[in-house]
Amino acid sequence: MDLTLAAKLFAALFAIMSPLSIVPIFLALTADLDAAGRRSTLIAMVGTVTIGALVCAFAGHALLGLFGIDVAHFRLAGGLIVLMIALSMLSGDDHSSHQGTPEEKAQYKSTSNPGVYPLGLPIALGPGTMATIIVYAQQSGTEPAIAGFYAGLVGYLVFFAAAMALAPWLGSRLSPTALSISKRLMGIILAAIAMEMVGGALGAMFPGWLK
Repeated sequence: MDLTLAAKLFAALFAIMSPLSIVPIFLALTADLDAAGRRSTLIAMVGTVTIGALVCAFAGHALLGLFGIDVAHFRLAGGLIVLMIALSMLSGDDHSSHQGTPEEKAQYKSTSNPGVYPLGLPIALGPGTMATIIVYAQQSGTEPAIAGFYAGLVGYLVFFAAAMALAPWLGSRLSPTALSISKRLMGIILAAIAMEMVGGALGAMFPGWLK
């Protein structure tokens, strides 16, 4: 098993999905619900994220082929999306591709089950997350790499579900300062991962650069 790939995927998903940032949003959107309603929202969110992540992992290459998109070009586009999200995190902002535009945020409280939208899509599983999963899936060409990829993906999904289940406990202990510091630290990690994706894509597109 490629433990390095598993660790890098786990770190990338942790940084881009940022459970610590999702917890306050989850608590805000479920503030008017009872325990059963909050549990239903949690299950819907975790189910949406899990199904979406597995679809990206299993069918990502087929979807790219359907639209005639080269993996290297998609990796470059995905790296740029992840980089924009990372730069937003470093400045302390939330990128609209995951957190939604102001107009979309105004509609959040009117949704019947916020676990699917907006918590599942696009806050947790947004374009950056999808691109990251697809890119890492395409990098897994050997059996050890494939095992490492799914170990990292499944491990993170389990961790994410556990973190969101502990949302009330975490929410009572996370200060705005801690959230701000963690966002910027995750932004640095995510920026490095994004540049690796961009560099790998450019190396595949222009192999002469590597000589």
